[in-house]
Amino acid sequence: MVSTLAHSGKFTLWGVEVFLATAEERAISAAARRLGVSISAVSQQLTNLEAALGVDLLDRSARPMALTPAGRLFRARAQAILNEAELARMELARTGRGAVPRIRLGVIEDFDATVTPGVLLDLVAQLPRSRIRLESGASHRLLDLLDSRGLDMVVATEVAAPPPWMDVHPILRDPFVRVLPKSAGPQIEYIKYTSRHVMGQQIEAHLARHGQPSDARFELDSYAAILAMVAEGRGWTILTPLGVASAQRFLGQVDLEPLDTPPLARTISVMTRQDVLLDMPERVAETLRARVAAAVVDPLLARWTWLRGQLEML
Repeated sequence: MVSTLAHSGKFTLWGVEVFLATAEERAISAAARRLGVSISAVSQQLTNLEAALGVDLLDRSARPMALTPAGRLFRARAQAILNEAELARMELARTGRGAVPRIRLGVIEDFDATVTPGVLLDLVAQLPRSRIRLESGASHRLLDLLDSRGLDMVVATEVAAPPPWMDVHPILRDPFVRVLPKSAGPQIEYIKYTSRHVMGQQIEAHLARHGQPSDARFELDSYAAILAMVAEGRGWTILTPLGVASAQRFLGQVDLEPLDTPPLARTISVMTRQDVLLDMPERVAETLRARVAAAVVDPLLARWTWLRGQLEML
């Protein structure tokens, strides 16, 4: 049954959010999982929204589900509606009015022990009434959550071609380097950072482009585990200085050298949706630059001076 609200020609922000999730997931069941609600709740919201607008937005007979011409037209407006609503919430929060803002922040694990706690405190200082949820993980996972609106802002490895909706604030250029034990026998083997993560895929693709094999007996997804093996003289690896710094206890037991291929680097950035969080992304980026420089970059440059001009703040 279509609700009275739908008959009146009015629709809700929740209905718009449900529509966008369904348009992106292209299935009602997937949208329900993403939003954490029942399939019937998603179906009802879509029915109400279509009744309020007087058009069919989705072709439910298509597999996967497709947008109708009206749905494609409404999709761009729907995103603008949600962005404006979020912007209004943030503006009211800044003035001390409105609901307590919820900030969902994603940060790569590289920063867990160095700068993340300070960033959280800076966010609270900007929005004293805010509630902050932190998600740590690999860059690709955090970016997927930003794309699906599971996070509001992420600090992660920047994608090669950011989508049009993404606002990007570069923080750090982090070059890939060879990491070797301080002392080792004549035969040490390559320990590979997992190709399940974007960084591992970057390394593998780079080696392949320059005719170097990337096969390895050990393929690990933990900086600490890899560096522990390198520190023991069991092998060498390719990581970035930021990754090495995240396992501080091994710094005195390993050495860094340039790649024996052309240079390769990643860019760490603050990324969010455009026109949603006011000037907060710029403020977070500014805070991160100062904290990363003091806690990570300066100590690394003091230890390995050859990194100057390669490991640098942006």
